[in-house]
Amino acid sequence: MTNIAKNTICIWYEKEAEEAAKFYAETFPDSSVDAVHRAPGDYPAGQEGDVITVQFTVMGVACLGLNGGPGVEHNIAFSFQVATEDQAETDRYWNAIVGNGGQESECGWCKDKWGISWQITPVALTKAYTSSDQAAAKRAFNAMMTMRKIDVAAIEAAVRG
Repeated sequence: MTNIAKNTICIWYEKEAEEAAKFYAETFPDSSVDAVHRAPGDYPAGQEGDVITVQFTVMGVACLGLNGGPGVEHNIAFSFQVATEDQAETDRYWNAIVGNGGQESECGWCKDKWGISWQITPVALTKAYTSSDQAAAKRAFNAMMTMRKIDVAAIEAAVRG
């Protein structure tokens, strides 16, 4: 019997849950494809034997990919936020998502090719805009508002003034 987490994030895919789970497992540490379940019978979006759910882990977070068929669109109301330690890690995750059919957005946000939103957020940015130095926080926040992928050096320069 497969281990089932008490609380799991369920993400709807048209039919690419296994492909997405494999990409996440290859891209992020502490990530894996944990189980692939096939439909025991025909269903509205597929047939017996099709992959219907995939249990996977993304950076320690239990997820379930559901191949539920067409007609469901993702939006930014749900996103994975990944805290990065430096520019190299920021670049690695951003480039993996965007370079694999994804799409850039503003302020460190991007979408993967399945429409799932990601916030690739350097720790330096979070520390900067939550600083008790309100002037430095405002400069960092204003700098972020001009960016797509976050530029750590530019954020640190904004903090310094």
